[in-house]
Amino acid sequence: MEQYPSQLLADAVDAISSLPGVGRRSALRLALHLLKQPAEHVHHFTDSVARLRDEVRYCRICRMIADGDVCSICADRSRDARTVCVVESVRDVMSIENTGQYHGVYHVLGGIISPISGVGPSDLTIKDLVERVRALEDPASAEVILALPGDVEGETTAFYIYRQIAPSGIRVTALARGLGFGDDLEYADELTLGRSITGRVAFKP
Repeated sequence: MEQYPSQLLADAVDAISSLPGVGRRSALRLALHLLKQPAEHVHHFTDSVARLRDEVRYCRICRMIADGDVCSICADRSRDARTVCVVESVRDVMSIENTGQYHGVYHVLGGIISPISGVGPSDLTIKDLVERVRALEDPASAEVILALPGDVEGETTAFYIYRQIAPSGIRVTALARGLGFGDDLEYADELTLGRSITGRVAFKP
């Protein structure tokens, strides 16, 4: 067990190493780096993280991160509100936005159905999605894009959502398979992801 000359340093290393992908050695380097910085820089860093945790909100429409009641995407009148792209996480929204190929709106599920992990439909925002699309005028002219992971859990989630909304007459599509089986949107390059969006196909359960 590595020994530290200060309990304050040890506590900082414990806190930093709790972040995903950060080992104790990396945490020690970061802690010592912060110790060398001007106090105002460190305070700005810690205050920003604290405000992120305490003040961030989630859009009441799509569940994207927002500073207010509605996110900037849902508030943008130039977006096509009748095309809803369903994603697993906030990070997926950011990945798709970076392609510049999509101009509709989003719905963030907050995860995917995974019985092994104890995550069921009621743990996600699927009910909100169903209510949202059913409230659209003339559902037959609307589209829901299932932009979910290509693994078993993602396919299970897509099939469940399809069964919930297809009876409403809404067009349901999925990303073209420029993405390989098991690929996450977060790690796809922008060109491949952009082509998968523009070349989307009808969802086939």
